[in-house]
Amino acid sequence: MRTKILIVDDDELIREVLEFNLVNEGFEITCAASGEEAMKKLSSEHALILLDIMMGGMSGYRFAEELRKKGNDIPIIFLTAKDTENDMLTGFSVGGDDYISKPFSIKEVIVRIKAILKRQNKPEDKPEKMIFNDLTIDLNTKEMYIKSKKIELTKTEYNLLIYLIQKSDRVISREEIIDTVWKETPFITERTVDVHIARLRKKLENYSHLITNKTGFGYRFDRSEL
Repeated sequence: MRTKILIVDDDELIREVLEFNLVNEGFEITCAASGEEAMKKLSSEHALILLDIMMGGMSGYRFAEELRKKGNDIPIIFLTAKDTENDMLTGFSVGGDDYISKPFSIKEVIVRIKAILKRQNKPEDKPEKMIFNDLTIDLNTKEMYIKSKKIELTKTEYNLLIYLIQKSDRVISREEIIDTVWKETPFITERTVDVHIARLRKKLENYSHLITNKTGFGYRFDRSEL
């Protein structure tokens, strides 16, 4: 099955050149002359969008922004004559994955497309569970088990535990914990951290000793205590 790419550009010649060369590379191409037309033609079968910025009606920036608001994370490569640093930053800020200035080399476009698709298709090597003897944390369901017993954690307790585990090579200060775990909540005190650590230790039962405290410095998830 050929990979489908959506080309969005109001310049007919550019659309034709891109379509001709990409079809020769084995891609299946859909073309649109505007953002509005592209919205109607875009489907879940498309793997990537080549998107012009300066178009009549909906701009490429607006098109990309609308897609991201809808939760669509399809890769987008901007093709544009606007090549200042601010233009590039705007492109990336609205959800672009790459940025190619006009006039462009068709070989460069093809290389960039293949590079992004290769990254998209590469399986992520992420663990699904963290296991410490009988203590298991399921990263997919965000649940913790001791042996076969499910331990109920609040969202904050879960995030706090995961952060400590991820940074287990060092002691984490209360200030850093607040900045990370409570970054969207103002007026959190160090006492709040201590209270949540105490609750978390209680829920960890026989594994409570894994969270250690270095007086005056902070907390650590100490794997050596296993």
